[in-house]
Amino acid sequence: MRLFSPFNWLRPRQAQARCRTALSSQTSLDAAVKEVSTALGPAKADLALVFVSSDFASDLPRLQPLLQERLQSEHWLGCIGGGVVGTNNKGKACELEQTPALSVTLLNLPGAVLQPFAVTTDTLPDLDGSNQQWQQWLGLDPSALRSLIILIDPSSSSINDMMSGLDYAFPSAPCLGGIAAPHAAPHGSLLQGQAVRSGAVGIAIGGDWTLEPAVAQGCKPIGPVFSIEQAERNVLLELSHNQKRDTPVACLQRVLAELNDEERELVKDSLFLGIERGALLMGASTSPEPRSAFLVRNLIGVDPRNGAVAVAERIRVGQNVQFQLREAEASRREARQLLCEARERCEQQPLFGLLFACLGRGEGLFGSKDGDVGIARSVIADLPIAGAFCNGEVGPLAGSTHLHGYTACWGLLRHAPLATSEADPPPSA
Repeated sequence: MRLFSPFNWLRPRQAQARCRTALSSQTSLDAAVKEVSTALGPAKADLALVFVSSDFASDLPRLQPLLQERLQSEHWLGCIGGGVVGTNNKGKACELEQTPALSVTLLNLPGAVLQPFAVTTDTLPDLDGSNQQWQQWLGLDPSALRSLIILIDPSSSSINDMMSGLDYAFPSAPCLGGIAAPHAAPHGSLLQGQAVRSGAVGIAIGGDWTLEPAVAQGCKPIGPVFSIEQAERNVLLELSHNQKRDTPVACLQRVLAELNDEERELVKDSLFLGIERGALLMGASTSPEPRSAFLVRNLIGVDPRNGAVAVAERIRVGQNVQFQLREAEASRREARQLLCEARERCEQQPLFGLLFACLGRGEGLFGSKDGDVGIARSVIADLPIAGAFCNGEVGPLAGSTHLHGYTACWGLLRHAPLATSEADPPPSA
């Protein structure tokens, strides 16, 4: 229990952790900026997160100057989204899809160490070289870094190599983010400071604050776990189960025979392959037995001549795989379970929830609005939430950072002092 200290009353306002959020669906950018800035007020923040729908892509160079005329923040970070997630001034969290939208969050984080970065992705450091090359390329001090937010322009190249480099440079830091929405305007999709950028931008969070990740891939496993017996690059040639070997197509046919009619109908558009990556972190109230983590990837082709199946990921002999089916109820259960586990890892209520969700989720998956934010609010009531619908989501799975699809990547921003002081004020929304 944190001890009560009357001296907290004497602390200046700036020393209190605070999250202010605003959301607008005005069709004019100027009107949207006016609405959010009026709701947020003039008090200075440490970090401003800005997410804007692609409806305003042509106006993007005007956005930061307009916001910075009315709002104050030490650091600014944001991007264009295919949809926008935000929390309005009445505390209602919303997912706004296929409509003009602007979401702005202002965070006061006493004790935080914030390090912004912006890089081009045309040439990356060598993964066989020193990890210091990656740290210097990003311009980040690893000793002052506990987690990362990264936003990537859709024109960027070598994204998977960049994910590997981030793990190489900062192996203990969870990294969360996404690929911004494409557009036809002659500029990038990313916001940092006063600039519109391409490449990749982000911010490293350290000091007394970090992000607690939860990556919900939205699929349920179907059939047994198979071992890969033969493979070439990204093509499965032979699988085995219970010492019986067969082609991937034959194995899949046996799995499909066990499904009900509704599941077979979903298979037409929602069949994936999970590739085992290790064990997931477990929450405090769950079984002590580790749960296998499967990285879900698209199936991209079948060769009827030999029964081979191509998957959108490099694979190797000896790995385990399992077919996966994407559907709404499994997505709800998985997201709720993972958010519950993430909440249990937080010593106190998170200050803020950051969400990067696939364009394929939302109302199209759940059949109703606010699917992911509603799940989060059922786990952590009144949590301020902001983020974007992305063309690819970045998040950790089994200790490694991956680029995902059809995923909701959550980061719960929590106060976690490295050296706890009983007199420190708790975060407040």
